[in-house]
Amino acid sequence: MIEEPSDTLTDSRELLLGYIDYYRAALLRKLDGLPEDDLRASRVPSGWSPLGMLKHLAYVERRWFRWGFAAEQVDDVRGDRDPDTGVWHVRPDESAEEIRNLFLDECARTREIVASADLQDVARSGGGFEPSEHHPALNWILFHVLQEYARHLGQLDVVRELIDGATGE
Repeated sequence: MIEEPSDTLTDSRELLLGYIDYYRAALLRKLDGLPEDDLRASRVPSGWSPLGMLKHLAYVERRWFRWGFAAEQVDDVRGDRDPDTGVWHVRPDESAEEIRNLFLDECARTREIVASADLQDVARSGGGFEPSEHHPALNWILFHVLQEYARHLGQLDVVRELIDGATGE
């Protein structure tokens, strides 16, 4: 179990990366033990499911770090959304294990990208921030992704409680 970073930690890089890993682990813990039907069912009016959220966050990693920051030419950066409704979705032929592996693979690739860059480095040209002239720095992207995890985990807290009453970490 990954623990929350220490309140004595002062290195910005370690703090950012520690919290992102903490939230990634919390996301997986909140999904652990849910049967396939509950992973795929929506409990909210907007229509997303817990498994859909996991897939969405895999694509968040892909969009912000691979496509956005590193300017990798990736085939699919919007595969987390239903093309007709825009809602996060999981196709019937995608298993929970496949989505979990996608998430873990994207997180691993993010770690590689971040390990080879400085926090002040700006996103490369040719990626997700084109045609804009402004390319954000890695530290801004990390903060953005951190807040995205925090927000979505709060949503998942509520959905998990609606499913089976589980609360907390």
